[in-house]
Amino acid sequence: MAAHLGSLVTAWFALGLVAPLIVLLVKGGESSFIRRHAVESLNFQINALVYSVVFGLLILVGIGLVLLPLYGLFYLVCVVVATIRASSGRDYRYPLTVRIVS
Repeated sequence: MAAHLGSLVTAWFALGLVAPLIVLLVKGGESSFIRRHAVESLNFQINALVYSVVFGLLILVGIGLVLLPLYGLFYLVCVVVATIRASSGRDYRYPLTVRIVS
């Protein structure tokens, strides 16, 4: 749960990768459940950074003005759903996420 919520808090400072990485490194060895959620959150944050940069650049041609806020809403909903699932002991796979870290 901390991996998901921490990424939401630090995302405002473009540091969304920090919280799930810390959870993975500090607590990932204690539980496969914690590790799965930390890895999933970390992968989502890596993808979110890439999407945000691409949509930010697309502002130059206008379409980013629509895509960036929509992606922000998508991001928020996904993190909230992941947090709820983690707190209830269920797994969650973020949509539209390339799994880089395993």
